[in-house]
Amino acid sequence: MQLTASKWSAVRERIGGVLSALDPPLLAITVLLLSLATLVMGSATADFMYRFEAHLVNLAVALSVMLVVAQIPPLRLMQLALPFYAVGVVLLIGVELFGETSKGAQRWLNIGFTRIQPSEMLKISVPLMLAWYFHRHEAQLRVRDFLVAAVILLIPVLLIFHQPDLGTAILVLAAGVFVIFFAGLSWKLIIPVLTVGVIAIAALAAEGDAICADGVDWPGFKAYQRQRVCTLLDPTTDPRGSGFHIIQSSIAIGSGGVFGKGWREGTQTHLEFVPERHTDFIFAVMAEEFGLAGAVVLLCIYIAMIGRGLMIAARSPMLFGRLLAGAISLSFFTYAFVNMGMVTGLLPVVGVPLPFVSYGGTALVTLCIGLGLLMSIEAQRRRRQR
Repeated sequence: MQLTASKWSAVRERIGGVLSALDPPLLAITVLLLSLATLVMGSATADFMYRFEAHLVNLAVALSVMLVVAQIPPLRLMQLALPFYAVGVVLLIGVELFGETSKGAQRWLNIGFTRIQPSEMLKISVPLMLAWYFHRHEAQLRVRDFLVAAVILLIPVLLIFHQPDLGTAILVLAAGVFVIFFAGLSWKLIIPVLTVGVIAIAALAAEGDAICADGVDWPGFKAYQRQRVCTLLDPTTDPRGSGFHIIQSSIAIGSGGVFGKGWREGTQTHLEFVPERHTDFIFAVMAEEFGLAGAVVLLCIYIAMIGRGLMIAARSPMLFGRLLAGAISLSFFTYAFVNMGMVTGLLPVVGVPLPFVSYGGTALVTLCIGLGLLMSIEAQRRRRQR
């Protein structure tokens, strides 16, 4: 009996040690967000419940991975940064040479027992690698270090863009840029780039009819990518084709009003006018059924999660932790901003899911790895305080 009690005490101590790595505020925000996401998913997949069951399995796997990653000390993460990045780039090259094509894009690699999408792991390995690199050169950062960092970032971004996968390329690029920015990139370099971007967007809007005319090629862009941008400028030019997604999602969002039509009461959703309603366009489902109020609640949860992540970044005792946590936190913002922008017709449709809400096992696991990294960085700070 005494031995049994001793074993039970050891088990409790071990469980307590595992749970102590979790950050209570971030965990509470995550639980709230995933609960809301499950509610929305239950409506979006009402006509094919097997996907809802698969979503619950994906959720369990992603949370388990988050728990495991939270136990890994930041020093160990630094040791894994270079090999993790190198493996990711090698797999991307493998996709380029031997990848399988699906829906017009060569993004998948068959490794025998399953297919993987290597570009997903670069969403984590790129900021991890860059944070490690800048940490190593913390004592004296020079212009050369930022140029090397740019090369480290552009190699996977260009490989992903060539697949083509513009959405993932944007997310990987954003995560890397955030690390470089937090490392001390001068505003003298940032402002000219932003200025050129604003001018390019203004020119695109002003000359949209001319550059979207038949026969006009866009160097470096696939035909469907050009079509997405032109559809954004005027979706009514092809309302039953390329403009269908934006038009129907806009109708769904607008018809929700302030308080929505009610759970599972969305007509645009359940009459199958909203395309990809359980993946890229799930925000339209939520806005139709929960209205502006539901959308505001979702935005507040995202703001709380990003704010907590930035707080963890600011309090980290190591440059590696500050850079990595800051990049991950703002990556959540990029996910949400790009998805909501494309669903509401403010940005081109680039296939970016709504973070923690859209259906998709790989994306959900990647996001939860990001949460695990934030919790690991915060756990290290608490251990140092003790």
